[in-house]
Amino acid sequence: MLSTGTYLHGKTIIGDVQRSSGPSGLAPAMGLTANLIRLGLQVGRFKTGTPPRVDGRSVDFSVMDRQDGDEEPYRFSFLSERKQQPQLPCWMTGTNDRTHEVIRSNLHRAPLFSGAIEGRGPRYCPSVEDKVVRFADKPSHQVFLEPESWDSVEMYVLGLSTSLPEDVQIEALRTIKGLEEAELLRPGYAIEYDYVVSTQLKPSLECKQIHGLFCGGQINGTSGYEEAGAQGLVAGVNAALLIQDRPPLVLSRSDAYIGVLIDDLVTKGSSEPYRMMTSRAEYRLMLRQDNAHLRLTEKGREVGLVDDHRWVVFDELRQAIASEVKRLDSVIVTPTEEVQSALRALGTSELKSGSGATQLLRRPEVGYEALVSFGIGRADLPRAVVQEVETLVKYEGYIQKELEQVQRIKRLESRRIPPAFDYFELKGLSSEAREKLGAIRPESLGQASRVAGVSPADVAMLMVYLERYRPGEEGI
Repeated sequence: MLSTGTYLHGKTIIGDVQRSSGPSGLAPAMGLTANLIRLGLQVGRFKTGTPPRVDGRSVDFSVMDRQDGDEEPYRFSFLSERKQQPQLPCWMTGTNDRTHEVIRSNLHRAPLFSGAIEGRGPRYCPSVEDKVVRFADKPSHQVFLEPESWDSVEMYVLGLSTSLPEDVQIEALRTIKGLEEAELLRPGYAIEYDYVVSTQLKPSLECKQIHGLFCGGQINGTSGYEEAGAQGLVAGVNAALLIQDRPPLVLSRSDAYIGVLIDDLVTKGSSEPYRMMTSRAEYRLMLRQDNAHLRLTEKGREVGLVDDHRWVVFDELRQAIASEVKRLDSVIVTPTEEVQSALRALGTSELKSGSGATQLLRRPEVGYEALVSFGIGRADLPRAVVQEVETLVKYEGYIQKELEQVQRIKRLESRRIPPAFDYFELKGLSSEAREKLGAIRPESLGQASRVAGVSPADVAMLMVYLERYRPGEEGI
């Protein structure tokens, strides 16, 4: 599996200083790009960047706005014990007219504008010099100081990503409130790196042209730690499944954000470093952080990622949620004076007659805790069960509508397209559709419908032709 990050033919840039390097001065992967091209893969070049790091002991936090984390942080695993670890705060400040003047007066030394940087960077995370130029009407841009760790004095200056020369970075930093005496520990820099054009990959993240070669992370044209970790997990799992001669793990767009991420990459590609934003997902109501275990634990169990202990805990949790939803469906709340008084206190209307507990819980003002106070809810239920029950009841109608949409799409996904299907023989398809489908070679009708340049009319035409052939039949 290839997971090269930003090291593939990496080059770091600070002002007019350029080095063949990976992040933080580590050695780049040189020569591998040429081998990939020789094997027939198309390779592109992207750029990303990082802000300077400063010594926290030289920062005046008293003039900054304190930004604390959640009082009770969310955890990645439902197995984690709910121990509250002490947290370090972040601090917010901002650039100003003097900062912008320093940057504008040094644009001639900025690699981003001098042509020294060739790779395409992410639009949604521009460097500070790019922000000053593109948003010239803005008097300030937010800057956040984030501690690197408990054991370091190093602070990450989020919002000030730059490749300006080191002396300009120091001058600009010291115009910012609270950073007037800041000591620079590491300058910000831009980094250019090669990536493999992601439409050359299968949904399993295996290369179409090279059997058994999987790619994961920024080599697929993505940006961000979470995106890289997600792809590495899927690519690694599928490499293991291939060796075992088992079908690959392919998550759909309704299964997980990982499914949205990979489907976008292999179906549409990306002209800039890809970041997984929630707006890219059409089933956001289903893809919630609180139900990730309900969506994915069973799939993880099928491919050997979930051990017996996790499975038992998950199954008990799943059954407890289903059981409580079913129980509430059968409970009737009567309009006693105690109930009516409690409803008035919550700012919601009184009951005119008996009401189902689920109907009562659907009211915006009524939470599960209120049901407990009525003697209807169960005070012994774990918080994870209570949260999921409340969400399922309150948003049942919306969730059901999304599920119906998912079922319609699944019918398209189940209609497989033979690998050697000749799109150029289908005269009813538009020229653009034939070209795009022939290049990407989608595995299903659903994936074909998401290829850029393929219209609903093209999908309908393709469906008609596919009806003439049995699944798996080669050609037309």
